Amino acid sequence: MTFYEPMLLEQADHPFDDERYVFEPLIDGHRLLLSLNKGKVTLYTRHHYEVTRQYPELHNIPVIEACDVVLDGEVARSDEDGKFDFELLMERFRAAKPARIRENSKTKPVHYYVFDILYYNGEDMRLRPLWERKLLLHRILQPNAFYSLMLCVEENGKALFDLMQQRNLGGIVAKNRNSKYVGKRSSDWLKIINYTYVNVDLVGYRKNQFGWLAHYQGHSVGVIELAVPPVARKAFFSIAEQIKCAEDRDFVYIQPHLKAQVRTRHWSRDGMLRAPEFVDFVV
Repeated sequence: MTFYEPMLLEQADHPFDDERYVFEPLIDGHRLLLSLNKGKVTLYTRHHYEVTRQYPELHNIPVIEACDVVLDGEVARSDEDGKFDFELLMERFRAAKPARIRENSKTKPVHYYVFDILYYNGEDMRLRPLWERKLLLHRILQPNAFYSLMLCVEENGKALFDLMQQRNLGGIVAKNRNSKYVGKRSSDWLKIINYTYVNVDLVGYRKNQFGWLAHYQGHSVGVIELAVPPVARKAFFSIAEQIKCAEDRDFVYIQPHLKAQVRTRHWSRDGMLRAPEFVDFVV
């Protein structure tokens, strides 16, 4: 297979309804492109890293006819309660020993949520509109224990986003139903994230690179380094300079007088904020 650069998402702030769009759940996993060529399966991440050996349970593709295809989708792992767990998926992703990989495929299987088809029996499908690609995908793929067709809702993005909020899931993806598949970021595909908002105490900062140390209810929850505008950085350091209380090789610590609101997609299992983004200071 010639690797196809994946189509990437831009971000929108709010869910919307639009008859020109279809809407899908935002799955908390990692992107996976699958090639079936003359019976041989190859799996790639979005960064062109081959992971065929990592997921042996995905090697039998449930297509209803013999064909050569390239599929696009998201691979994910669920916990015992059926909720997506990115950390569990990363355990599978990082496994190295063949015996461990084989055992994991049986006891900790992944699931592949397929949402697009890029190639089919000698034809490049990427210039076809999305709705046509999805019709073909639904015709040739038969869901099983390891494969599903991604849920797709027409027009009603707000209702799907409300459902994702109720179930504490990642959000939604909005796709222009007439969009062609381009191997770059495009405003034809949008993600609307179901963020969790948290107020944290700022208790220090890194010395050698930017990052604010955050505490929540007296416990460390990570470092804030994303989405902080220059004006907020300047305001922070003008105050932090006056309330320093200690330092070590890597950090300067300050009295916990500054608070900030951050947003995150998830808490990790060890109680840390996952990729928190700065929203504003809290007075």
